Amino acid sequence: MKGKGGNVGSRFPLSFWEVGAASSVVLGFVLCLLGVYLTMPASDYSFLKLPRTLEDLQILRDHLETYTIDYTAQVLVGYCVVYIFMQTFMIPGTVFMSLLAGALFGVFKGVALVVFTATAGASSCYFLSKLIGRPLVFSLWPDKLSFFQEQVARRRGGLLNYMLFLRLTPTLPNTFINVASPIVDVPYHIFFLATLIGLIPAAYVTVKVFYSQSIGL
Repeated sequence: MKGKGGNVGSRFPLSFWEVGAASSVVLGFVLCLLGVYLTMPASDYSFLKLPRTLEDLQILRDHLETYTIDYTAQVLVGYCVVYIFMQTFMIPGTVFMSLLAGALFGVFKGVALVVFTATAGASSCYFLSKLIGRPLVFSLWPDKLSFFQEQVARRRGGLLNYMLFLRLTPTLPNTFINVASPIVDVPYHIFFLATLIGLIPAAYVTVKVFYSQSIGL
């Protein structure tokens, strides 16, 4: 496929080393979560699951509030690993994780945590996509990819402003931006700054909503 800014092509199958690198990333996340689990006290953790509804979220919050007080480090690390994993592999549900941050850590700590984990997860997705993402993006979003490449090529002089605009508006999905940016040659420092700054308003609103609900406002 060609765009006015250059060529965007698919490449498949992936090499053995590329598949191995992606598998190593997954294994790393699994080992981190296992480490957190092994340092927690013996208990019934059947409530631990990715929240998909507000009811799931409330159940998870009710159980984790006590653990957050007594095992702050473990809960914090576990939260970060799960959020970054979900961002890296485009797993839906990070909005519920953002809501949970407000209930467990308060508004300002929650916003800082969400911005950190969302930026880290987006960065992880960026580099993983740079390694193996081209066939996936080409097959899932060929038209969006062509449009994005053309816009990036036209706006090289003010690329940070354009990327900030994308993060602050629903022009393109954040998931698509994460995986497509390295393929259309958005420099990482531009991607990082736009993500870090652009996610703050949405993070604040999301965290504040569930925090207010959790304290009965």
